[in-house]
Amino acid sequence: MDPMQKMWLSLVALLIMALSVIVVTLARSKTKGFLRGTLSFVAFMMMIFGFIIGLASII
Repeated sequence: MDPMQKMWLSLVALLIMALSVIVVTLARSKTKGFLRGTLSFVAFMMMIFGFIIGLASII
């Protein structure tokens, strides 16, 4: 993988992780019950996905 592809991959990973932080913040401040748990779970999965993409950009 060339350096430009690594740069774009790491940028996508950062954006996904930032979006997951926004989702979990909104979920915990604005929602209750099942929707809160669901959004928190989705945000957690997004964070894991961003982490995996970030690792892929390092290797």
